[in-house]
Amino acid sequence: MTDTNIDYILEPAVYLTATFIMFVIGKYVYQLFHPKIDVKSELVIKDNFAFAIAHTGYFVGLLIAIGSAIVGPSHGLIIDIIDIAVYGSLAIILLNISTIINDKFVLNKFDVRKEIIEDQNEGTGAIEAASAIGSGLIIYGSVTGETDFLLFGILTSVVFWAIGQVIMVITSKVYNLITSYDIHEHIEKDNVAVGLGFAGAIIAISNLIRFSLMGSFVSWDVSLIKVGEYVLIGYVFLFVTRFIADKILLPGQKLTDELINQEKPNIGAGLIEAFAYIGGSVLITWSL
Repeated sequence: MTDTNIDYILEPAVYLTATFIMFVIGKYVYQLFHPKIDVKSELVIKDNFAFAIAHTGYFVGLLIAIGSAIVGPSHGLIIDIIDIAVYGSLAIILLNISTIINDKFVLNKFDVRKEIIEDQNEGTGAIEAASAIGSGLIIYGSVTGETDFLLFGILTSVVFWAIGQVIMVITSKVYNLITSYDIHEHIEKDNVAVGLGFAGAIIAISNLIRFSLMGSFVSWDVSLIKVGEYVLIGYVFLFVTRFIADKILLPGQKLTDELINQEKPNIGAGLIEAFAYIGGSVLITWSL
């Protein structure tokens, strides 16, 4: 076997191993940030499906965030491993800080931990999962747009992540305004359908933020204007999609009626609403 063939097999194996190590680290860092949650108890003793949803969302967000340190052109095996270690660690820390921010500001009208751990509220679990996935997408865009200088790359990543978090919080308020009901009130009542729709909106906007941040860093002005443009497009899109979903998407029924105006909320309707937001977001990124 030639040296080229050996390298062809060896290098991906090294990258895969490094990524797996970062993922395991991310798993334990979650426990450090959430010392009051017994992950094993919630998953295998209590069979807490709401927590399973939220925790799986964290793993998805973690995978996306760590992936930001891997994609892109190679600069040599040693430098690549250093980048994976540095940006992977940064992504893990930012993702876990994101979960705390989202608990405090996105679902700020009730205790998220209580809803997931004690009440096993699956709608809250879906939103928690979406927040983690959305944060992972924002981190992905922030890190993959880094510069050739490590320290400045870390700075731009943190700044864009922070901007993305602010936008996610604003999005939660905007979404509540375009619905005819208080989403917090219905989510606290264990309305999974409403939680799914809200979760879809969070992921959709986060995907647009990710797309706006990707690419080489040019200047702060250019990057901020680009983010602002895509977020504005996203908000208009949310309003239009919500209107279409409410009037057209469900044959013969209004979306709002299916979500809140019947004895048992239609979870399938919430899932369709979430798909409409996420699918539309993907189409926008493909079109621009």
